Formats: sequence, structure tokens, C-alpha cells
Amino acid sequence: MAACQPSGSPTAGVPAASADPSAASASGTASVASQAPGGIALPTPGRPYDAGDVLAAMRESRRPGGVPDELEQEMIATAVAAELWTFDGEAWPEIVAGGSCGAETCTLELAGTPGGAVGEDLYLFEVRVATATLEGVFPALRGFPEPLLAELGAWAHEHWPDQPLPGVLASGRWLPPPESGRFVLSYRAGGEEGSPAVDAVLDLAAETVELRAPG
Repeated sequence: MAACQPSGSPTAGVPAASADPSAASASGTASVASQAPGGIALPTPGRPYDAGDVLAAMRESRRPGGVPDELEQEMIATAVAAELWTFDGEAWPEIVAGGSCGAETCTLELAGTPGGAVGEDLYLFEVRVATATLEGVFPALRGFPEPLLAELGAWAHEHWPDQPLPGVLASGRWLPPPESGRFVLSYRAGGEEGSPAVDAVLDLAAETVELRAPG
């Protein structure tokens, strides 16, 4: 696995969506709970990495095969850094990097796990190397505090009063800007090891819960 310590430089969604730069934290420092959509206090997401951090993570990858040399370009690293949001604007303890290349595009994975989090934040980038552009950004972000998961579960039950939510709350993920304040909770029949039951999409600001098939 690749581990890269961030430089701490202060720079600053849903799949294939580009985040709005205007939503970035300008300070690059820790963000205390500055939002309270739906009555739940949340920190302000931020983008704590710059191109140098991303390049270092790629070059220092310890995964078998590492990260292909084709991806180690400053233009690519700059584009990737602009999409790397963390839940509270803080850098991860380390960046884990991996990648592979096909005939026309490459795939880059960057991940990190904050202390005390539900799980890891994972970003999958589809990169067209010839033009140094991102063709897709696919985040799966579970790097939010463990206690918040139970709080979100209680909020979901309160805002879905007509019938019990099916299954047992197993996990959740947060959505980056421009979708701040939205979460996807995963319910499973029989708990975390059980079969998928339903995903609940929470919009705290709108105070809505939408159920959908897991995925």
C-alpha cells in the first residue's frame, strides 16, 4: 500500500461530477462545525492537498506495480487535487495510491482514513493521459466520525415516520460539494454482513429521506 504524508499546503461529487471551487475552504485549516443542516452540526469540507502532495503519493506508492509513470504529470496531479475533498477539510493521516493504464485511459485510486472514521475515503479517477484531463471522478467517502453514523440513523428514522426503515444500519457515506449536507445510509438485512436491503439518501438541509435500491 502507498503511504504519503501530506505537505499541509492550504488548498482548498456524486460520481463523475466536478466540485464547485467556490465551495472550498480558503484557510486550509481545521473547520469547526459551521453548518447545522437539519439540526446536525457538521464541519465544512475542504481540499487540503495540492499537486505536489498528489505527485508524492503517486511516486511513493508501495502497491504492487505502483502508479504508472504516465499518470505522474503535474497537470494531472493539479486536476486530481482539485477534486480531493475531505469531510472536515483536514488532510488524511496518509494517502494510499494505486493505478493502472489501458489502451486510452488510466485509472488512479487515492484513499485515506481519518482517525475514528466509519471507513476510508476512496476516490477513483478515470484519466485521459494524452490530454492530462479527468474523464470521471467516482468518490466513495466513508471518512466521517463514527458517532455521526448513529446520529444520522436516528435522524433518518425521525424523518421517515410512516414505516420503519428496512434492515439494520450497516454503514454510510458522505457526499462532497456541491452536495454538502447529503449522506447515503446503507441498510442490510441481518446487519453489516447481511444481504443489501436499501439505501437511504438523506438531505439534511431539505429535511428529506429518499429510499433507493442499494448501489
